[in-house]
Amino acid sequence: MAIPDFIREIRATAGHQLLLLPGVSAVVFDEEGRVLLGRRADTGKWSIIGGISEPGEQPATTAEREVYEETAVHCVAERVVLTQALPPTQYENGDHCQFLDVTFRCRATGGEARVNDDESLEVAWFHVDALPPLDEFALFRIKQSLTDGPTWFETTTPQ
Repeated sequence: MAIPDFIREIRATAGHQLLLLPGVSAVVFDEEGRVLLGRRADTGKWSIIGGISEPGEQPATTAEREVYEETAVHCVAERVVLTQALPPTQYENGDHCQFLDVTFRCRATGGEARVNDDESLEVAWFHVDALPPLDEFALFRIKQSLTDGPTWFETTTPQ
């Protein structure tokens, strides 16, 4: 995964210490009700689309930008379905971070799904009853995006 320039600049002075980073996840549906997934280059696993907000960027704009950058699909963020602080993680280079994830339900508005950067190996639309193997992170966000209920948020601190 590419490290944004602003994170590189922070790391130059912060070292490997824990950074709280704003991130988004996008659950994108097309007019047929299919969900857009990408097979990640870093893990080889299918997942929803996501990324880190740039300084000054609104979270919904981040979701729309990340979807286009990774899949060439244009979309509109329609609503927040989940907010959650993810557990802290450590990368192979020693960097520690914790993502504050805001998940959006999005509606595709154009473009043809394809690999559009180096973060994905494949990109495809899937019917929700015929999803490839997904981890709990993606499954929970898809499930929350299918309900009309209120935004889900976690009230306990991640370990």
